[in-house]
Amino acid sequence: MGKNYLESAKLVDRAALYTPEEALDLAVKTAKAKFDETIELHVRLGVDPRHADQQVRGAVVLPNGTGKTVRVLVFAKGEKAAEAQAAGADYVGEMDLVDKIQKENWFDFDVVVATPDMMGAIGRLGRVLGPKGLMPNPKSGTVTFDVTKALEEIKAGKVEYRLDKTAIIHVPIGKKSFGPEKLGVNFKAVMDAIVKAKPAAAKGQYVKSISVSSTMGPGIKVNQNKF
Repeated sequence: MGKNYLESAKLVDRAALYTPEEALDLAVKTAKAKFDETIELHVRLGVDPRHADQQVRGAVVLPNGTGKTVRVLVFAKGEKAAEAQAAGADYVGEMDLVDKIQKENWFDFDVVVATPDMMGAIGRLGRVLGPKGLMPNPKSGTVTFDVTKALEEIKAGKVEYRLDKTAIIHVPIGKKSFGPEKLGVNFKAVMDAIVKAKPAAAKGQYVKSISVSSTMGPGIKVNQNKF
C-alpha cells in the first residue's frame, strides 16, 4: 500500500457504518491523489445474477453530471445519422465504423448508441463491445430512434448500472472536486434507481451492503438499512 493510502485509511473506521453524508465527506478527504479522483459507489444486492429474472440493470441521469467528458459513437443512417451529428455525437457511421472496430481494434469512445435498424449489423460486435460494457441496450436507453434525447442525457451525465457476476453494482457518481453536497445528490439518484429496479423475484434483504471510495482511496461503508 502507498503512503497516501495508508494515511487515508487511518481516517476511516472499518467497523463503522456511516451515513451517506459522512461517507461522502470522508471519500473526499481520503482522495489524496494529484488528479481529480472519481468517487465510486459500490452496492451489493441480495439477488442471484445467474437468474434472468433477478437481473438489475438500468440507467440514471446524475443531477450534477459525472464530471467527465463523454465521447459518444452513434450507429445510424440517413436522417438519423444527420440528427446524431446535429445533436453532438462524436462519431457517426454505419458499416464503416463496424469494420474500423473489428479490423483496427478501435475503441476511442465511451458510450455507443444505435438505432434499432442498425442492431442487426452491429450484432457481430457483441463479443468485443459486450465485455467492455459498450454494447447498446434498450434497457439503458442506448437502442433508440430518439438519438437526440439519448445524446442529451448521456452528455448531461447519464450513467448505466448493472450487476456483475458477484451481485455487485459499481457506479461512478462524480469527482472529488464536486464536494460532498453535490456527490450526495448524485448518490441519492443512483440509490433511488437501484431500489426502484428491485426484481419481483428478489427474496429477503435486497440491499446487502453499500460502500463509497475514491479512485485511489479506501472503501467507506454506508449504513444500508435506510435503503
